[in-house]
This record gives sequence, C-alpha cells and structure tokens, in this order.
Amino acid sequence: MKTHAIRRLRAKLASNEAVYGFWITLESPSVTEMAVALGIDWVVVDAEHGHLDWKEVLEHVRAAVRSDTVALVRIAELNIALIKRALDIGADGVLVPWIETADQLRHAVRFATYPPEGARGIGAERATAWGQCLATHTLEANEHVLVIPIIETVTAGLNIGELSKVPGVDIFFIGPADYSSTAGYRGQWEGPGVAAELLAIKDVVVAAGKHCGVIATGNDNVVERRNQGFRMIGLGTDSGLLLRGIHAALSAVDQDRIMLPSFQPRRDLDAHASQPREAAVASPSDTHPKP
Repeated sequence: MKTHAIRRLRAKLASNEAVYGFWITLESPSVTEMAVALGIDWVVVDAEHGHLDWKEVLEHVRAAVRSDTVALVRIAELNIALIKRALDIGADGVLVPWIETADQLRHAVRFATYPPEGARGIGAERATAWGQCLATHTLEANEHVLVIPIIETVTAGLNIGELSKVPGVDIFFIGPADYSSTAGYRGQWEGPGVAAELLAIKDVVVAAGKHCGVIATGNDNVVERRNQGFRMIGLGTDSGLLLRGIHAALSAVDQDRIMLPSFQPRRDLDAHASQPREAAVASPSDTHPKP
C-alpha cells in the first residue's frame, strides 16, 4: 500500500480536482509502467473479467511501486478471500462489483480492514513487507485503504441514498453497461433514460460529500464527464485505448473497419460508418468487448 499516493489522490478529490486513470486488462506490466511514467493518478487491474491471473495482477501492482499512481484491483465478487488476497499483494484498494445494499458494502469495508474494526487477517506478505513492517502497515492500512463499490444495477441505484451513508467509503464507481442491462437494455452503454438515472445517482453521492467515478467512451466524453461532476474519470481500458489509436491510424489512410466476434476483419466501410464502434469502448462494469 502506497499511503502517500492514496493521500495525494484524496487531496485532489477533496479540492474538487478530477483524477484520471484507466483499466488494465492486458497482461504486460509495461502498460502500468507507462501509466506511472505519464503520471496517471490511478489504474484498476481487472481481476473480474478477462484472463489475468494473480501473478499478472501482482506484476501490475509491482509496476506501480514507488510512484504516485494508485493501484487498485477489481475483484470478481464480494468475497473476503479475494479482498484479502488483493490487499496482501500490495494493492492500494479494491473495486467491488455488483454492490446493491448497504449491508453488502459494510461487509466489503469490514473485509478490507484489520481487527478490531474489521475481519482482515494479518499475513507476512508483500503488504507487510513480508512481515518486516507488521506494526507500520497495520497501523495505517485501515485509515487509507480504498474500498470502492461499483454501482451497476437498478437496485443499487434505488439504494444509493443508504449506500452513500456507509462509513469507510468515499468513492463510488458507476458501470453504465451493466446498469443498462438490468434496466432492460442489454448491450447498450446507456439505454433510454439510463443516462439521466446515472447522473441522478452521481448527484446523490456528491450531496453526501463523496465522489463518483465513471469510465469515458472517448476523449470528448472525458471532458463531458468532468463537466457533469464526475471526479474519478477513466480514460478507457488499455485495450480500448489501443483500439482507438489503431482505428484513428487506419482512418487516416481510409482503411478503417469494424471488429466482429469472429475476429475476422470487416472491410465494408459503409457498414462501419453506420454502426457504433463499441469494441473500442471499454465499460467499467464489463471490460470485455460488447457486441
């Protein structure tokens, strides 16, 4: 855990500055090293979707060591073993998917904090410098650990008032794609009426004195989300950002095309122009490409 980086992130948020980051879905730790070198505020290593194993997650966390880039891990579910493992390898916090009730969120905070406040076991792992810094780490960890719920269902939206009152949580992240799916619009980033609902959720979070995050769908949307009052803004996923760059380069020479689930390139530019390029947009609630 990098307490200096966490303090810096929280200080920026407290002064109403936006903090920018992106999702890690690719296995190479060089991606996180690039984020660190660019001074990115945070990265989220995705251990829910995709193919990253714990060795690869650890390599990304290591790539952010001795930096001001906060390294977070999105776990697969609300589970004490997963939370402990992510924090034991040195993550600065966890994103917990599919949080819908205040009780679930209180459990997440409890799982991420040491006794007597919580239920996190103390191990001679990387977080404690392999047992060399037990006293130092356990003294500061409860205060600084970031527990960030992902609001990605209509039920969570309805409960956001109670969720925003849970102690130990100061950032909420919204997942538009899964929220849209639970609203009956599967496969859409923001189905009819969903955009307004998500802004209303953000307003409740902000009114509670806390901060709200979301991932952007493009460069213009980064600015739009900041203007809307989101303060933890994802630039995209590593794969999505790479695809944006490739599409832009191909477009410059009139060779752009859409991607199909079969991975066979489609060369019909007219068809491409009439359809959204959803494969290049990465959702915080579902970072594998959407159809």
